[in-house]
Amino acid sequence: MQYGKHALDIIASSQDSLRLSWLEQLFSSAVESDREVDVEEGINLQSAIRLIQSVNPGVSSSKVEHRFKELQRVRERTCGAGVTLLDHPAGECDKCENKRQAARNMHQAVAKQDFIEVFHDFCTRPEIYFLLVQFSSNKEFLDTKDLMRFLEAEQGIEETSLRLIQSHEPSEEGRQHGCLSLDGFTSYLTSAECHLFDRDHSTVCQDMRQPLSHYYINSSHNTYLIEDQFRGPSDISGYIRALKMGCRCVEVDVWDGPDDEPVVCTGHTLTSPLSLRCVLEAIGRFAFVASEYPLILCIENHCSLQQQEVLLQHLLRILGDRLYTATPDEAESYLPSPHALRGQILLKGKKLPLDWEGDEKEMGSHKSVSTPAVTQQCNPPPPPPKRFQLLKELSDLVTLCHSIRFIDFPTSSKNQKPWELCSINESLAVCLAGESPGDFVNHNKHFLSRVYPSPMRIDSSNMNPQDLWKCGCQIVAMNYQTAGLMMDLNTAWFRQNGNCGYVLRPAIMRQEVSYFSADTRDTVISGQNLPRPRGSGAKGDVVDPYVYVEIHGIPADCTERRTRTVTQNGDNPIFDESFEFQINLPELAMVRFVVLDDDFIGDEFIGQYTIPLECLQPGYRYVPLQTLTGEDLPYSRLVKAKCKRGWKSGSWTDHRLNAYAV
Repeated sequence: MQYGKHALDIIASSQDSLRLSWLEQLFSSAVESDREVDVEEGINLQSAIRLIQSVNPGVSSSKVEHRFKELQRVRERTCGAGVTLLDHPAGECDKCENKRQAARNMHQAVAKQDFIEVFHDFCTRPEIYFLLVQFSSNKEFLDTKDLMRFLEAEQGIEETSLRLIQSHEPSEEGRQHGCLSLDGFTSYLTSAECHLFDRDHSTVCQDMRQPLSHYYINSSHNTYLIEDQFRGPSDISGYIRALKMGCRCVEVDVWDGPDDEPVVCTGHTLTSPLSLRCVLEAIGRFAFVASEYPLILCIENHCSLQQQEVLLQHLLRILGDRLYTATPDEAESYLPSPHALRGQILLKGKKLPLDWEGDEKEMGSHKSVSTPAVTQQCNPPPPPPKRFQLLKELSDLVTLCHSIRFIDFPTSSKNQKPWELCSINESLAVCLAGESPGDFVNHNKHFLSRVYPSPMRIDSSNMNPQDLWKCGCQIVAMNYQTAGLMMDLNTAWFRQNGNCGYVLRPAIMRQEVSYFSADTRDTVISGQNLPRPRGSGAKGDVVDPYVYVEIHGIPADCTERRTRTVTQNGDNPIFDESFEFQINLPELAMVRFVVLDDDFIGDEFIGQYTIPLECLQPGYRYVPLQTLTGEDLPYSRLVKAKCKRGWKSGSWTDHRLNAYAV
């Protein structure tokens, strides 16, 4: 409290400050435009609240109003006026009623002195003030040289000081003299220019001309489900939401439906069916809304030959020219690149042998199973695969994503073609990752691997995608409808390449390179406008926040630290703590900030933000908080500082990060 009070007292006592002159001008302009209150009395209460919220949009109007009225009551008691008037019985005489109305009007007016004091209360960030003083040689503003030194030393950028001053300094005097006041400095540090996320990653910034197998691909599981896997409802909105989020691999389970119309649902469960035609129309409409790069359509075909004919016609009519049907080049060792496949839809499914002559053939079950060689180590032997007939014309639509059964790594190395893809159950994939990680990585350098959740996840919970990404598995199918840590990791990971659904895998996943490590430092300073957890109405506006800083990556890198709790302060809690992390593989590491309420029984979650380590901006940056489902929490943020990073691929090096949450 003393820390913050000292800063506020210094600013408030500086009579010739840029802030004071700016606030006086702001107040005068408001008086001129406010016709309801005389100039001598001040401005309307609502006008004063709006002015303060224009600088600090996250503060609630009720808190500001309460503070204004609190100051007014203090002044009334000090002056000895108004108390007897307000206690006088109503309607006693016209004179008293007139005085009472005048008092009510006075209670709705805000004097300049009160406005400036309340502005100091709600718009002063002590930690930013002391940062300003550090670089301004104890002046109450930054001149162009001070600002340039800050930008180069801390932000790691070469930027024109005058441009930033003209963009962020609110006072005309400051702009004219090339000075950045505390409010201008605060505006800069909380602007999009100081977002934690490196803006270079907000658009496609990676090489998109490498083989498809060299990329992680954003993928969903049973995309049509919006709740659990057994009895939950199906909805087309599942496809629309996933595609809008940048998903590039969706699943369509097709079964025989009534009136010779195939339906989409999970077989042998109580989930509701969807019309295949409606599903394909939604996919066709939203396929390339978020990304121009290829969409993989996993057709899990359970239909009779008669309804396969209908499935074929719907695919051709609705998706048409966007279906990629070119025959793979036998001489090629790799798949085409995402760039070469822009705007194309690739069908994943079973395929008839090339030498097959006829209309259809009995095929093994489309679901991937393990061989005895593998299952002896990882799982009990699977039941024999079911048989079904496959329409030749439907088989011909499957080209680059021919679904085959996984045998073992030596068999794949010897016989598998680049356009052949194995779908592997989560349990087996995790077992392979634990027992043969090197073989798994080498396998995925040439071939696509798709991992789908264990059938035991009836509640639509999600596996940890990093358990499979670390072995190079490109397609890790997630239950998009289930919010939480695992979906946070998936969403954040694919944000690093313009959210296009494709992320280039690390060099060690594509070629032989030496291993390297890094050091990371994380410091949490403060928070701003932290909301209450859901369902915490009994606590009123009281929040006791603390922050977890988590590192997610390969097992050796996974760790977490927590700050102390700041009691009863959700508006601007100050944590001011530092943490150190040892990062061995930064290319697969992510940082997650989680803000929790320490004094709430039940759901203590306030907000979170997850970001790949590769996307961290150097310097003092802010972190926007998000809900569990990924929506931004307006005006709630964390700010990190002094991120200094730099490593060289193929060598041991240092990686330092100082992160501050505000």
